[in-house]
Amino acid sequence: MGAYRVVALAETVAREVRETGRSPRYGHATHADVATGYGPCRLCLAFFRKGEERRILFTYDAFEGTESLPLPGPVFIHETACARYPEDAGFPRHLGEHRLTLAAYGRGRLQRAEEHVDGGHVEPAIQRLLARPDVDYIHVRDTSAGCYDVRIERA
Repeated sequence: MGAYRVVALAETVAREVRETGRSPRYGHATHADVATGYGPCRLCLAFFRKGEERRILFTYDAFEGTESLPLPGPVFIHETACARYPEDAGFPRHLGEHRLTLAAYGRGRLQRAEEHVDGGHVEPAIQRLLARPDVDYIHVRDTSAGCYDVRIERA
């Protein structure tokens, strides 16, 4: 089994969003409200407690720092500070409770493959995609909402 890292949102990005109320790079105003969906928080990767926790919605480019062409979209983080998900902790099992789309990319933001995962069978899909020599990293997206959750890359 190949080693990989789970790359959650950078702590510096979350701090900037919380402190300024603006989306990084774009400057759009953020929106904070009580969670109406499960999430996850893109920093700690925990699900939101619907109707209880507050979350911040903002525009984020999941390719920032990796590729030159942007592809911004909406993401959520907890309104209050939370700990970043450890890169070496493996894929969070709870994320596999929902239907996921794993989009495998090569440099240049070229999508090389895509797998749809249901029923928690995420690990085999990650291993298959990272075994491909033309794949450099994977974006994990919620299949139902289509939004970006986290990036996977070789360790």
